Amino acid sequence: MSERNQNTTVPYVEEGERVVLFDGVCRLCSFWARFLLKFDRHRRLKLATVQSDEGQAILSFFDMPLDEYETLLLVENGQMYVKSDAILRILKLLPFPWPALSCLRRIPPSVRDWIYDRVARNRYRLFGKNSVCAAPRAEDESRFISKKKSP
Repeated sequence: MSERNQNTTVPYVEEGERVVLFDGVCRLCSFWARFLLKFDRHRRLKLATVQSDEGQAILSFFDMPLDEYETLLLVENGQMYVKSDAILRILKLLPFPWPALSCLRRIPPSVRDWIYDRVARNRYRLFGKNSVCAAPRAEDESRFISKKKSP
């Protein structure tokens, strides 16, 4: 979790929004984004690729690397969550049966994140890489953050 002040405004993130940043060229990460679009029926999450201007501004805000993407990020209430903490927080927001996986929180974070890091470092080799970020489908555009709010 980030040490930033909760009252500081994250660029492009409206009050009350939860934003998931993901690697837009990673096939596993793109699958995760499509999974969220499908199962987040209450539209609690917004998405952005780390390669987008919005994603880069958010990464910069949290002093995260701008050119190496080895974790997804969840921004919630001005705080940043990464790795397994981010995934478990996201799954808790989805409909049944996904919140049941929050029982994995009992596994020590060091173990969960060790597994996460192994997959993240090998994701292109294991799942492939797209040559460019896929554009959101027209019906999903409202689920992605946009430049409507400037940094």
